[in-house]
Amino acid sequence: MQIEALRILVEVARRGSIAAVARDHDTEPSTVSRLVAGLEAELGFRVLQRTTRRMAPTETGALYLQRAEQLIDAFDAAREEARAVNSGPSGILRLSASVAFGTTLIIPALAEFRRLYPQVALDLMLTDDVLDLVEDRIDLAVRLAPSIDAAVISSKLMATRYRVVAAPDYLAAAPRLAEPADLARHKCLMFALPDYRSSWLFRAADGTVTDVPVAGDIRISNALALFSAAHQGLGPALLPDWLVDPDIARGALVDVFPGYDAAATSFDTAAWLIYPSRSFLPNKVRVFIDFLRARLGRR
Repeated sequence: MQIEALRILVEVARRGSIAAVARDHDTEPSTVSRLVAGLEAELGFRVLQRTTRRMAPTETGALYLQRAEQLIDAFDAAREEARAVNSGPSGILRLSASVAFGTTLIIPALAEFRRLYPQVALDLMLTDDVLDLVEDRIDLAVRLAPSIDAAVISSKLMATRYRVVAAPDYLAAAPRLAEPADLARHKCLMFALPDYRSSWLFRAADGTVTDVPVAGDIRISNALALFSAAHQGLGPALLPDWLVDPDIARGALVDVFPGYDAAATSFDTAAWLIYPSRSFLPNKVRVFIDFLRARLGRR
């Protein structure tokens, strides 16, 4: 039995679709179907139960696939280690991140990463949608959240904070903003997520937390666009420190409430590195994780 054929069988089981796996491998569904049927005939039992809408492992198939995945991981680990000895990390790294995080922090780092690891190709998926690591064959993702579901392996890349910022010209012409409650007199720029568009949380130096209602007539679904709108003087916005700190430092934006911690849902937020729960971490993923930690972790 060839390892690549076994790999395709595992992929069909993970994705529940012969057609999807066929697209991934740029082949015909009939080719993948014949391969699966041939493997089942060789094994002497049905691995996948076919329904009108999806394919799922049989009870016997689930036991077999669990061991098969371990075998594939061991094979991949051996191949990665051998390649690393000869030529260093290589292959295609599929990476997912939000549009704002990827554009602001990852893209500027790619030239340095390419210089260090020229044989690693990058397939970068910048989207504000939460992609499925297995379904979309993602090797590594960066997610912004207070915590991460235990179904995946995750580690904190860096802590994040949020700030209420506004353009200097806006503040010069708008009603005074001395404390968070003053936001009631302003049309805020609203991020188009339910937890961001009705109230913002503020924590004073003494630990007192205040829930401040906010409202505005501009709602935006992308953090970079919200950032741009704040620059144009359209109102105060709640944005992450990694996006606004450089502009605060050069005076293009003002941290309106520097004496407060600000948040939409939680003050303890972070950028997390996540990858599928597997026993084997490819060298191409490991070196990119180490690279991001060295470059961004010090923030």
